Amino acid sequence: MHWKISRWLLLCLAVSWGLLTIDGRVGRAVGAEFVSIQTPAGIMIKAEIADSPLKRSVGLMYRDHLAKDHGMLFFFSQPQAWSFWMKNTKISLDLIWLDAKKRVTHIERNVPTCTKTDDSCPQYRPNSDDAMYVLEIAGGTVEGYKIEKGTKLLFGQP
Repeated sequence: MHWKISRWLLLCLAVSWGLLTIDGRVGRAVGAEFVSIQTPAGIMIKAEIADSPLKRSVGLMYRDHLAKDHGMLFFFSQPQAWSFWMKNTKISLDLIWLDAKKRVTHIERNVPTCTKTDDSCPQYRPNSDDAMYVLEIAGGTVEGYKIEKGTKLLFGQP
């Protein structure tokens, strides 16, 4: 009986882990929710929502590809100088911090991947402590979307 329960528990854990892991083929987490973000260039970005501690901690780690019109939008409950790093991230990114009015307060362009196996990857943070959102998009695309400091991005709440 004990062996059957342990086997059942292992099966449940394996299925749960499978639901949380990232599907590298399509480049998004299983069961992910998305929000559309309109840029000043008129381009719509389909951004995966990262609104829980687990989603925010995993972010875009382990992904091999990110389409130019896709990204990840991190939602926070309070303004802060949220820091990010590129540990286990296989693609370079543009990082965009936004305040509560959805105005860009800071941009880090073409942030490189970090291949270090320890926790010594550089951290990137804004110059102010008013970020409520952080948008990650493919590295090198921020200019083409005409996103710069002070730009307002249009998107709804999840």
